[in-house]
Amino acid sequence: MKLVLLGTGGFHPNERRHTACVALPELGIAFDAGTSAFRLAERMRGRDLQIFLTHAHLDHICGLTFLLVPLMQNEIPSCKVHALPETLDAVRRHLFSQPIFPVLPRFDFVPLAERVELPGGVLTWTPLRHPGGSVGYRIDLHNGRSMAYITDTLADGSYTAFLRGVDVLVHECYFPDALAEWCEPTGHSHTSQVAKLARESDVGRLYLTHIDPRRPDDDPVGLATARSIFPDTTLAEDLMEVEW
Repeated sequence: MKLVLLGTGGFHPNERRHTACVALPELGIAFDAGTSAFRLAERMRGRDLQIFLTHAHLDHICGLTFLLVPLMQNEIPSCKVHALPETLDAVRRHLFSQPIFPVLPRFDFVPLAERVELPGGVLTWTPLRHPGGSVGYRIDLHNGRSMAYITDTLADGSYTAFLRGVDVLVHECYFPDALAEWCEPTGHSHTSQVAKLARESDVGRLYLTHIDPRRPDDDPVGLATARSIFPDTTLAEDLMEVEW
């Protein structure tokens, strides 16, 4: 099973990273739809698409507008957008308000179920701490493989049990440890905090994403620090492909 990290930046795009979107083409699933969502059409061509939103902040939803033409031209036959009711309401009322975006793409908006049955597996979710709220997702396949996507939250240990034993964890790491004091007011995570969470959750591999866009350099989070705590840590990059 392939996971494609279409966008690995936070807040706004920079020359290196677009904002959040993760695709699982074989399942026809994407998590979030930030500025990198323009890359979905090529990878989902001919497939029905299901998008699971974590929350309604602009860097996670603006790319929904990019799907208008692929849906009109049937490059993507259909698209269901799953999210908490308040997130769906914000998307419909604000992103797709008439003055801002007058043509609504052919979406089916679906309130997030407690458990979503998938071809060959199941998707579950957990609430996260973030201003305005957010949710994290986990997929467990019937073949025993699993992955989780967690972004826009404090890595406070409240969801350790939810992550327990996943093969691949894609987790936000907006700040390096030197800026850890910004995590609480902004609702984001820092490097050693995320690495400790991965270790305590007994995950297989950790991929750090949702990187501060002010840091387009090769090591924006202090990768050596993360690896000293959880050795199998990788800094995610746009278009990186992960087998799980």
